[in-house]
Amino acid sequence: MKYYSIVHTLIIASMISASCSGGGAPVYLDASAPVEKRVEDLLARMTLEEKVGQMNQFVGLEHIRKNEAAMSAEDLRNNTANAFYPGFTADSVAEWTRQGLVGSFLHVLTIEEANYLQSLAMESRLGIPVIFGIDAIHGNANAPDNTVYPTNIGLASSFDTDLAFRIARETAAEMRAMNMHWTFNPNVEVARDPRWGRVGETFGEDPYLVSKMGVATVEGYQGDLSSDDVLACVKHFVGGSQPINGTNGSPTDLSERTIREVFFPPFREGVRAGAMSLMTAHNELNGIPCHSNEWLMEDVLRGEWDFKGFVVSDWMDIEHIHDLHATAENLKEAFYQSIMAGMDMHMHGVYWNEYVCELVREGRIPESRIDESVRRILDIKFRLGLFEQPYADESTTMNVRLCEAHRKTALEAARKSVVLLKNEGLLPLSPEKYHRVLVTGINADDHNILGDWSADQRPENVITVLEGLRMISPETDFVFVDQGWDPRNMSENRVQRAASVANTCDLNIVVAGEYMYRGRWSERTSGEDTDRSDIALVGLQDELIKKVAASGKPTILVLISGRPLGTEWAAEHLPALLNAWEPGMYGGQAIAEILYGKVNPSAKLAVTIPRSAGQVQMIYNHKPSQYFHPYAVTPSTPLYPFGYGLSYSRYEYSDLVTDRNEIHAGDSVEVSVKVKNTGKIAGDEIVQLYIRDRYSQVTRPVKELKDFARISLEPGESRTVRFTVTPDKLEFLDKNLNPIVEPGEFILMAGPSSADRDLLKTTVTVIR
Repeated sequence: MKYYSIVHTLIIASMISASCSGGGAPVYLDASAPVEKRVEDLLARMTLEEKVGQMNQFVGLEHIRKNEAAMSAEDLRNNTANAFYPGFTADSVAEWTRQGLVGSFLHVLTIEEANYLQSLAMESRLGIPVIFGIDAIHGNANAPDNTVYPTNIGLASSFDTDLAFRIARETAAEMRAMNMHWTFNPNVEVARDPRWGRVGETFGEDPYLVSKMGVATVEGYQGDLSSDDVLACVKHFVGGSQPINGTNGSPTDLSERTIREVFFPPFREGVRAGAMSLMTAHNELNGIPCHSNEWLMEDVLRGEWDFKGFVVSDWMDIEHIHDLHATAENLKEAFYQSIMAGMDMHMHGVYWNEYVCELVREGRIPESRIDESVRRILDIKFRLGLFEQPYADESTTMNVRLCEAHRKTALEAARKSVVLLKNEGLLPLSPEKYHRVLVTGINADDHNILGDWSADQRPENVITVLEGLRMISPETDFVFVDQGWDPRNMSENRVQRAASVANTCDLNIVVAGEYMYRGRWSERTSGEDTDRSDIALVGLQDELIKKVAASGKPTILVLISGRPLGTEWAAEHLPALLNAWEPGMYGGQAIAEILYGKVNPSAKLAVTIPRSAGQVQMIYNHKPSQYFHPYAVTPSTPLYPFGYGLSYSRYEYSDLVTDRNEIHAGDSVEVSVKVKNTGKIAGDEIVQLYIRDRYSQVTRPVKELKDFARISLEPGESRTVRFTVTPDKLEFLDKNLNPIVEPGEFILMAGPSSADRDLLKTTVTVIR
């Protein structure tokens, strides 16, 4: 750190000396000057090549060196995790950085490399710092030695926006401690297909919940967008979470009504919350690639929503306008289409600078259009304080990363993310009753518990389920039968061994699910670019569960997964079932604490769990006619509904009332419901408010989540929970896609889940 500080001081001093006129420093180097003036001063000094370089991002040098030694150019075609640049080396990229022709880096995973690359940028003619982006999806987990929180789907299951904000603040601190400035999160796509491998990266299926969690996350990351904060990136705009075949990046065909009512709201709310970067989606939307979609980037994002930040492409997706979507005949034309549609920064590649400069010199792209993008990018660099603080201190970085406060938050989040789906009186467990316990399954003792977007973490910083059980109940004899990590290649012998051991135990715990570890990219079953044609357990996992349960001993299933899994047999035949999602570094401890009653479970499903992929699309906020004709042979109901989750307490709902029966279209109404803990232990309950417009000029969903409250209740305690239904919560788009609050009757529903059986109902009438 000291070396880089000295170099920085010398470079800035020489730049000031070289560019002084009348003894004054350049305006852009004056930290006291307004950001707008600094941007304009710097922009006026830049060459076209330097401007276009600010719009280009590269992967880090170590990432290049690692992959060029292990991959061929052909390997790169369908790989969105690894990269190098055939024909160019890491040294080439380093030299371009020295020349001021690189604006940003991603896949830089150590503070040492970040500081080194920044020192190269400081050697450039104008000393413009690079901005480091990283996929800090659930903490800065994609880099080693950082706090790993539950992934977004688990966090959403907590329905705790304050917790989401706190995790984002802590993530920002850990990122800045290793010289990272920009997180490619939150993912505010509305997940509507469980086959899609990125469900775990989202906040679930409901636009309102996704919006609330997304806003809290944006505000947590960005703060006031100064030197203590990081840039948030709402992604992926838009529609990739309902692909036509469930696979990442496949075409999306949606009506404008569905786009505006379901998919736009979380992005719009993220922009309103101040998000200053946005990433477009891999997919084409109604025949137009999102990366060249002027309607999305210019008409909606900047025109309707007044977005002030910059738009970044996803991994090589501008290139895919040419080589995949085939709406551009060559790479240069793809760059042209994307920039003129509103793109600001390219992720990532070597031909951008050359071709974009050619397009400007040929007169096809006005240099003023390039200036627009560069202004947006420089604005962020100045606001984040990168010109004054381009380095992070290597000697103090670990004072922040993995600190005790962040570890406590990770444990709290894991506890709040585990959903208890079934309990026939078996839980919580008693060590006195169950002395010898079988523990088995692919996720029983594996760091896969960290979830997708996680780098290798030190063993002492991760608690697996087996380790958590032994920690929480040390008097119990836990007998572990290893099933390996790979569900596709499970051994019949190991399955049979677990079945045999089950006969000698008092209780069985099977920890099953998906495999998300990015270090074995091609062998995963869930995560980015890992989509499936069904949602059943992979391999011999169902056989393992059935054979262990055949012992006649009580059997518990714990699921570790980023997507909903159709475990119908287990749900019908086992006495207890937990969905732990991807709970992060302390997931094993949190699961064990819940199993043994040290923690009362409180999470609720942020996404519906279907019985099988044959039920797709299975969402709670469907239209009235969706199940008018039920399926033959199999049920039309989900395995578990949105908003569902059990507790060791019981909660009684009563007295759902409004403060008035009639309101005018611009008025609000207060709704209250009484909730009582009738159980014997304290617990947290998530109270949910749903609304339905009984009759309307266009069809409306059978119910829509419009508010929620997380409350704590002691045994026997009652509380009246009040919600304010504002006009926007009654609003919908009319026949012409204009927002309207229509006169008529609205059904208000409150309860512990979206299931009809769980909801109290009342009505309010909107009058003219």
